[in-house]
Amino acid sequence: MSHGTRWLQICGLSLLGLGSTAELWAEVPNSLSDAESRAGFRLLFNGQDLEGWRHQGNWKVEQGAISRTGRGGSLVYGVQKVPDDFELRFEWKVAPGSNSGIYYRPGQYEYQILDNRLHRDGKNPRTSAASLYFCMQPSRDVTRPAGQWNTGRIVCQGTVIQHWLNGQKVVGFDYADPRWKAHVDLLRARGGDVASRGADLSLQDHGDPVWYRSLKLRALKSTDMLDETAVVPQAIPPEVLAAEKKKLEGIVKRRQQAQQKKQ
Repeated sequence: MSHGTRWLQICGLSLLGLGSTAELWAEVPNSLSDAESRAGFRLLFNGQDLEGWRHQGNWKVEQGAISRTGRGGSLVYGVQKVPDDFELRFEWKVAPGSNSGIYYRPGQYEYQILDNRLHRDGKNPRTSAASLYFCMQPSRDVTRPAGQWNTGRIVCQGTVIQHWLNGQKVVGFDYADPRWKAHVDLLRARGGDVASRGADLSLQDHGDPVWYRSLKLRALKSTDMLDETAVVPQAIPPEVLAAEKKKLEGIVKRRQQAQQKKQ
């Protein structure tokens, strides 16, 4: 029996159910399936209002989904901090060319939300949809076209980080593994620390139309077994790496200038 199968049985879920939206996710948006209820999930959004969320008037609920309506900053969940070990499930969609993100740990710790086809960040796998932004690229692009709903999952336990998209694990790595040191260093240079914990969950306002629904969170136990299927990050072409290096230099320079102004 594989570790992934053992974990699913502990949670009362089938192997097919964990990997697909059809059998695991509730059929009705913004609700919990019986399997999710047994596994300990709680709804973060009721589909009717933004109770429990903080914002500056630039987010609203329309047709059962959270929608950004204008500039004003992120939408922040204020009822509880994100547990150190957790699973977050959600659905998202974007307009053509849109960019957003889900921040789930302190600093620049982001599950990228993006229209890969039209937005410039889609040219670099490390900044494309479902990436751990500017750290770890997904194994492949399985996004649906702009205007269609995608399902996402973030699973974190100890030093393991997994990003799932449309039923497929596309990011899965142990940041304590020396193989990923260069990736961890990239995130640190951008302003993120992989060891940070205790953030408020926030949905990014990047100035573009974006929609979220079916946000569900549960804490994981250290004894819960994760899916250990190997994930190989996409290769990044040399010219894209060169552009990435230039972009990072700009990020670092702007941060230094901001720090100097505060002095």
